[in-house]
Amino acid sequence: MADDSPESAPPGIDPSTPTFARVYDYFLGGKDNFAADREVADMVMQLVPEAPVVAQGNRVAIGRAVTYMARDLGIDQFLDIGSGLPTSSNVHQFAREGNPAAKVVYVDNDPIVLVHGRALLTEDGVATFIQGDLYEPAKIFSDPALTGMLDLSRPVGVVLAAIIHHVPDERDPAGVVRGLLEFLPAGSHVILTHLHDAGNDPRVEEAKRILQSGLGGSYFRHSAEIERFMDGLTILEPGVANVTEWRPDGPAGPLEHPLHTQMVAVFGRKD
Repeated sequence: MADDSPESAPPGIDPSTPTFARVYDYFLGGKDNFAADREVADMVMQLVPEAPVVAQGNRVAIGRAVTYMARDLGIDQFLDIGSGLPTSSNVHQFAREGNPAAKVVYVDNDPIVLVHGRALLTEDGVATFIQGDLYEPAKIFSDPALTGMLDLSRPVGVVLAAIIHHVPDERDPAGVVRGLLEFLPAGSHVILTHLHDAGNDPRVEEAKRILQSGLGGSYFRHSAEIERFMDGLTILEPGVANVTEWRPDGPAGPLEHPLHTQMVAVFGRKD
């Protein structure tokens, strides 16, 4: 978006209010953001100039997990909940690298994500984009566009990328994940990434405050708390691990940047 005037925003979108998806887009080098989003992101980067590497590391982990599910586990249908804005590497691209027949349903409730997602990610027989709310799983799983794309009697690969850390404790993030699991058949797998309270960088404390005041909630949690969100699943090796160290099919990789300790990944199977 070249210009930040209200006229440049699609109907129903307030460009003066920052959103998670657009701040994340800015961290990834995208252009689908407004001045209000960049202001929040820039405040974080004044404290922690390397902050975008956390978002970049998260995409690496998601790509690794989705490719593994498609190529090695034989999963050919995926559900990306809280997908965010399209990037240069999206779930259906990762999935089809592993299995050219893979299909993906993207879900988000942000109006600007829907506009761009439907324009850029929808592809007949390959990917579709629906409006849905994490707190209303029955509506997500009964959406005709989803049921027309995915066969819910067969395993589904579910992506919860950097979304559960926006669920406050009072809304029961573990319960939110359980609510989604109820609709998944046995053999389904879930990859979840989450901001991590590593406690090893004093600059991050102020960055947390900026995110929570500017965006209304981004919660950094300890590994044990994040692991509990996977109750009801068999957690697979290596358990909760930093995003760039996490590997689904072998020993841990290197910690590519100290800030990658601020985001972790965990992978589980519904038996």
